[in-house]
Amino acid sequence: MFNVLVIGSGAREHAIATTFLHSQQVQTVFCAPGNPGMQISGIETVAISENDFEKLAIFAVQQQIDLVFVGPEAPLANGIVDFLSAKGIQVFGPNQAAARLESDKQFAKEFMKRNHVPTADFNVFTDVAQALDYSQQLSLPVVIKENGLAGGKGVQIVKDTDELSSALHDGIQKSHQVLVEDYLVGEEFSLMVFVGGPEPIILPISQDHKRIFEGDQGPNTGGMGAYSPVPHITDDIIVQVKKTIVAPIMTGLQNEHLMYAGTLYIGCMLTSGGIKVIEFNVRLGDPETQILLPQLKSDFYTAITDLIAGKSPQMIWQNKDYYLGTVVAAPGYPSDPQQHIALPDLPDNVFYGGVVAENQKLYSSGGRIFTLIAHAPTLKEAQLIVNTSLANLNLANFYYRQDIGFHDLD
Repeated sequence: MFNVLVIGSGAREHAIATTFLHSQQVQTVFCAPGNPGMQISGIETVAISENDFEKLAIFAVQQQIDLVFVGPEAPLANGIVDFLSAKGIQVFGPNQAAARLESDKQFAKEFMKRNHVPTADFNVFTDVAQALDYSQQLSLPVVIKENGLAGGKGVQIVKDTDELSSALHDGIQKSHQVLVEDYLVGEEFSLMVFVGGPEPIILPISQDHKRIFEGDQGPNTGGMGAYSPVPHITDDIIVQVKKTIVAPIMTGLQNEHLMYAGTLYIGCMLTSGGIKVIEFNVRLGDPETQILLPQLKSDFYTAITDLIAGKSPQMIWQNKDYYLGTVVAAPGYPSDPQQHIALPDLPDNVFYGGVVAENQKLYSSGGRIFTLIAHAPTLKEAQLIVNTSLANLNLANFYYRQDIGFHDLD
């Protein structure tokens, strides 16, 4: 029997750790730092920061950890895989060089350009005046992205010329560098791939809902809900994705010595001009993970260790139901979420995120508090189950969208 350590503290890591617990090969799953909601599922939380690599390594050795799975992007960007691997600890995730595909948007876009991966035209700026001059020559709207890790919230879509200067100033002030991109029109979808073996393993297609308000209105968030599969992303489209997106990316990773055993999240958009890549992440998405991993029917531990060993894993996914998850957030999210709001008693079909415990009671501690998931033979039924479950809870002090999945519903 094996011991697993999951790095991270959110609902995504709760889903990852729970999936490992389902493996007959796994004895104990630890999560560092984790959150107290995970303990309900039998996960052992460890009070070590996700960026305290030295303490994590010492813990892994002391507890005879057989596998470390890194959930969030920050420790990956900071080199946790290099650090743990150097100490002989088996870890799933990209090294620091490959993690630049997420942490450095300029690097990622130039990688796409070099390897003929279709994406929006772009330019990079550190000077507001130069960025403004360039942006004013483009057709509105334009996309302004802060370079660096922004938790899914560092993107602005500017539709009015009068807003350009302030948007560029804000972006450069926050990250010192912005990308100005052409605005793409189409349907976004999340393509997650496990890499490391001879062939990439494509996970079920999902769709995230980034905007805070229903109808995809308001500012971007880390994600307010997701569903899978996505009916309008047909098998024919997946064939095209493999050919025009996945294949050149894999060739590029090999040619540029960036191949690793871990996750590559490819944010895609289906446009009238074909499939385009919006961005890369080098970890599983949140909230997509919460509705993807429950669909896995084969052994998760075996699959991940096979990938680290360079083997082709057997991954079997359910193909009968739709899975849908809705994120419940604190009021004021994403800009200024209220803290320390008492949670009601929640059902078992919940993955916890921003929570703390006091006197055996859970309280909010962050923006996204938990994800409630359900599955059913139709997308409409899955949405109804989730919305009914949420309506039956005392969530007057929280916020959530009721339209998750609306892109594929009448």
